[in-house]
Amino acid sequence: MQIWDTAGSEKYHAIGSNFYRSSQTCVLVFDLTNKESFQNIETWRKEFLENMNPDEGPMYPFVLLGNKNDMKEDCQVNAEDIQNYCNDHNNMPYFSVSAKDNDNVEQAFKKVADLAYERHKKSSGDIIIPEIKPLVIEKVEEPKKGCCLKSK
Repeated sequence: MQIWDTAGSEKYHAIGSNFYRSSQTCVLVFDLTNKESFQNIETWRKEFLENMNPDEGPMYPFVLLGNKNDMKEDCQVNAEDIQNYCNDHNNMPYFSVSAKDNDNVEQAFKKVADLAYERHKKSSGDIIIPEIKPLVIEKVEEPKKGCCLKSK
């Protein structure tokens, strides 16, 4: 599984299609302590769909993460608003997480992996897991010094 994090940075808008190509799902993350970050989620979702142009259109699998649930006293985003957003967008799965405390992160990414697997399976059939071979590092001999190559 490859995970690309644009961190909401505007500089990635121009190269969005390169990030999104061949994606099997998309994770939208907002900061529970920053209402504006939640309000920007729809912009990011629409941009993804425009760049990716998936066969299933708006039914494409997204997962929504509200980060910083360890800062409950600073929460600016209403749980009802989050639920309404998810309901309005294909019952998008939502996880309240804390990257700091590792709260609910594993469960969220298991859901991401499940959705990605199901989407890939629908479009490609069975997934073939390649054989994992150990990495072998060999010492390369340095070329001998003291001689020069003559040009013709």
